[in-house]
Amino acid sequence: MANGLDAAQGNGSLDERSREVLNFEGEWWKHPGSKERAIRDRFGISAARYHQLLNRLIDQPDALSYDPMLVRRLRRLREARRRRRYAGRAGIDV
Repeated sequence: MANGLDAAQGNGSLDERSREVLNFEGEWWKHPGSKERAIRDRFGISAARYHQLLNRLIDQPDALSYDPMLVRRLRRLREARRRRRYAGRAGIDV
């Protein structure tokens, strides 16, 4: 644990890389070039792997404590994508 503030906010188990991912996701659009390129440059992983990590991360309570607005927005977007995918498979207009 880095300091008492982390524990008080529930961030005790959110590691530095997880915080970096959330920070990046909240501001990637400020960087020049494509998001995929920025992911590769900053984290050294593919965009697919980054999104796997991000999707797991936004389900963690500590991520919600760290950046509630961002995590809730990302959860809403993920759920909307899931609904569209399901509706497309079921032949339902969304």
